[in-house]
Amino acid sequence: MKRFKYTFISSLVVFLLSLTCNVKAQQHSQNNKSDSIQISLLTCGPGEEIYSLYGHTAIRFHDLKNNNDLVINYGMFSFSQRFFILRFVFGLTDYEMGIMPFNAFMEEYESDRRWVKEQVLNITLQDKMKIAMAIENNYLPENRTYRYNYFYDNCTTRARDILINNISGTVEAQDNQHVNSSYRKEIHKWNWNHCWARWGNDLLLGVKADRSINGNELQFLPDNLSKDWKTAKIKYADGKTYPFISQEHYLIGNNTSSTENNANDLNIFNPYTLIGAIIVIILLSSWKKTTHPLPYKIIMWCVWLTTGLCGIIITTMIFSQHPTVSLNLQILLLNPLNLGMLIPALARNKKYNFTILACLILFLLGAFIQSYADGLEYLAFILLIVSQRDLLSQLLKSKKQQ
Repeated sequence: MKRFKYTFISSLVVFLLSLTCNVKAQQHSQNNKSDSIQISLLTCGPGEEIYSLYGHTAIRFHDLKNNNDLVINYGMFSFSQRFFILRFVFGLTDYEMGIMPFNAFMEEYESDRRWVKEQVLNITLQDKMKIAMAIENNYLPENRTYRYNYFYDNCTTRARDILINNISGTVEAQDNQHVNSSYRKEIHKWNWNHCWARWGNDLLLGVKADRSINGNELQFLPDNLSKDWKTAKIKYADGKTYPFISQEHYLIGNNTSSTENNANDLNIFNPYTLIGAIIVIILLSSWKKTTHPLPYKIIMWCVWLTTGLCGIIITTMIFSQHPTVSLNLQILLLNPLNLGMLIPALARNKKYNFTILACLILFLLGAFIQSYADGLEYLAFILLIVSQRDLLSQLLKSKKQQ
């Protein structure tokens, strides 16, 4: 979710190697009050770029005694990687875990005018040592790269897992166990004001993005994890329970609501107006079809061409490693078979026309189990009407010729 420049690399390695030593030097402290090491969850607000709309999560390791202040970040990537966009679409993007000085991290978020919230973990010194050792091991060259997954394995889930998997207690979230939501609903909270980004996401996401998700799965988003941990408890083997977060405060102020993005591209040119204009053009040309058949033929040729080419893109997503895109009912409307309507012999074929009609009907029925990109249901309904009328005209014409 966040890209960092590869700076301070030599100093970071030195800092990292000191983590375990710093913790071990204090392992005889009597209580956490005398412990000079703080481990915190950093939650960052959304940015203006598409990849930053959903915020970011990082870990802060602050050794106050030795004045070492580092940020562990699982969201490092580079657009300069070969075929980055193509690899991202097919779920083949590799992200890296990196470490940078805390001040450098904060400077970047201040320059981007994005808020940063810190939640200090209420854990024992022994747990901090285990986390430090896990981070050190994770930063080895052979371990720091991972295969990014939009919902299941991202910068937030990685930060969460390395923390909760290396503490002796069990973290119990209090308020998220009975939430009725889905992956699609959750990302809509963050991209709602970015209509084209939302439309593109909805176009590629399939049925699995609409299934109900549990409290643990909700934590793929930075703000969800932060809210869960705010009220979470940590329970130890002796049965004692403590608040998981000891302190919470903003390092950079939050002047917006949690789901209000800085940028807003709600304007006249949005998916609804575009598809609405296409529908009006189809209806007007269809109305004048008898007296002016050529405009209608050209418009429908463009519609079948566009939806067919989009169908090829959705078909290729079957091979994507992202688990929520492989089964997408929108392929029934944005269908490669629509390209066959450009071939006169197929366009006049009754069985082929019935196949297109059946796909449109199934698409409309599929709206009961999958949320579609804005406006596609209306386009499908209009195409169903005009295609049905065209097929009926063909049948009557062929009957007269007989």
